Amino acid sequence: MKEYFQKMGRSLMLPIAILPAASILVGVGNWLASLKIGFVAQFMIAGGNAILGVLPYLFAIGLALGMSKKRDGAAALAGFVALTIPLQVLSPANMALLFDKPVSHINPAFSAIQGNVLIGIIAGLVAAAMFDNFSEVKLPQAISFFSGKRLVPILTAIVMLVVSLLMLVIWPPIFTALVDFGKLVVNLGPAGAGLYGFFNRLLIPTGLHHALNSVFWFNVANINDIFNFLHGTGVKGITGRYQAGFFPIMMFGLPAGALAIYHQARPSQKKRVGSLMLASAFASFFTGVTEPLEFSFMFVAWPLYVVHAALTGLSMFIAASFHWTNGFAFSAGLVDFVLDYHLPLANKPYMLLVLGLFMAILYYVSFTFMIRTFNLMTPGRNPEEDDLMDEDAVVVDGPAKKISSTDRYAQLAEKIWLTLGDGSSDLAKERLTETAHCTTRLRYKFTDTSAIDVNALKRINGVAGVNVLNEHQMQIVIGPEVQFIADNIDKIKNGELTVSAMPLATEEISDGPSEPATTPATKLTMVSVANGTLKPLADVPDETFASKMLGDGFAVVPNEGQIVAPVAGEVTLIFPTQHAIGIKTTDGTEVLVHMGVNTVELNGTPFDVQVTVGQQVAAGETLAQMDLIAIAASRKATDVIVVVTNHPEWQATLLTEATDVERGVAVVDLA
Repeated sequence: MKEYFQKMGRSLMLPIAILPAASILVGVGNWLASLKIGFVAQFMIAGGNAILGVLPYLFAIGLALGMSKKRDGAAALAGFVALTIPLQVLSPANMALLFDKPVSHINPAFSAIQGNVLIGIIAGLVAAAMFDNFSEVKLPQAISFFSGKRLVPILTAIVMLVVSLLMLVIWPPIFTALVDFGKLVVNLGPAGAGLYGFFNRLLIPTGLHHALNSVFWFNVANINDIFNFLHGTGVKGITGRYQAGFFPIMMFGLPAGALAIYHQARPSQKKRVGSLMLASAFASFFTGVTEPLEFSFMFVAWPLYVVHAALTGLSMFIAASFHWTNGFAFSAGLVDFVLDYHLPLANKPYMLLVLGLFMAILYYVSFTFMIRTFNLMTPGRNPEEDDLMDEDAVVVDGPAKKISSTDRYAQLAEKIWLTLGDGSSDLAKERLTETAHCTTRLRYKFTDTSAIDVNALKRINGVAGVNVLNEHQMQIVIGPEVQFIADNIDKIKNGELTVSAMPLATEEISDGPSEPATTPATKLTMVSVANGTLKPLADVPDETFASKMLGDGFAVVPNEGQIVAPVAGEVTLIFPTQHAIGIKTTDGTEVLVHMGVNTVELNGTPFDVQVTVGQQVAAGETLAQMDLIAIAASRKATDVIVVVTNHPEWQATLLTEATDVERGVAVVDLA
């Protein structure tokens, strides 16, 4: 659990690092507004509020990305989806529809949810957990398009619907209880102000401090502290007591705490921590925005946060006891302190600066004592962070797994990986800059393809061929099982699988014993897959197919979108992007129907597959519909390519000299 919260603290650094800039924009904008520089002021305020207004999303996306094992963009997308569900479902407008009431009659608790950082944190953690547990799930081929990373946002949305249902029940009574508690505190005088300050900070992680604030700052219990102070309609020395004590904390106490955190950081991390603490401390002092500082230690060093809440309560109590008051329109930073200093109800506001110096000493001493005594993992104190200075580094939890001797996909991936690096895993990682795959091949980008031993790659049993496209791009042809090889290479690249280090460039590479193959027929006759123009495989505008690396066959340039099966058999493969279908005949011959050239890049949009994996089809039976216009508009060739993938020695013989063919008519023999 300790490690979990430490990782959570590190993950929070990503959204937290954005906040100081936003808060400074708002603070400077408010200051300029006081100088009647309207356009510039409003422009800056709007820019800052644009960021501060989406805090829950920043935390949801940041935590989803940081807490997931691979720090994958799909996790971040799931975080966005996870937060959108409760914010939309529990919005006042939707509550009005659900309960058939006017929006004005909806519990104000649901309005408080909209800016609630706690919901964002929950959403991020749920999304990360969903990604770690389901991003590699392989669904049945009939619904394989939703496998892996595509499955994560779907499951995340379902989980967050359940969370939203729970919030629908438990959130309103919690919100109401806090409002009632605030009303009870009102009659306690300065002690009540101290209690309010303590619980105000303590509730920040949950977002429920807004409920408490509404009692003291607005007109929920006839206090309306902010409005009355700004308009001079209260009692001098009393009105403003629920604001004044925050100035010493935000302007002096928290910046002093940031200094203590910096001084207690490990030497190797002081530069990074110093930058973060300086920006966050300045935001707190100048504008009164404390989230960047508070969230930096709120979870990784929660006892320190309790001390912070207690010191805030103490400051509020002292200021209220001596009737030192000042107010704010935005928050308790320097900008509001100066702007409201001369208002009629400001009472000895200069004493808040004296109190601030006292609180600064208390914060620095208490923070230093707590961090040292209890070895709290504030930013920069975790030894594991010494090697994580690059925020874009891939974080892998736990030791990498060894490649199983029974996993032929992982073994083939290891051979390819080591060959890419001339036997060195580090060199392979350095050379390989981008990974992707389509139906049959690995589509990789390198720093320089001339450094790769192409001949060694070709000798690997399991690699059908290699296409070097240019100095940075290369295709390694595998066949229909390429996805499993690609997944394992990604795991090796990310450190999830360990590989051996051995020279592979000049040796003959074997993929181990092959699986026993079913004895094929001596000849296989295939029918045209579409109405159109027949062409030999060598004329296909794709080097991999044209060179017959995957096997021999034929192609048809269709003039209609209906595509049929070239042979009878069982549908064994439907690629996630719908552009390729595999069929196995009764004698074990494997046939691939590939619709279009490079159409994997179209993400399935032009294709309507009308069969499912496991379905038996007859030769000439409809497999799919192609949108030829959409494919042509994308500047892709529409050739439908048919190859036999598991008998590389077979050769195709065209049965007709005519170029125009009709679907379902025999056009080629393979033997």
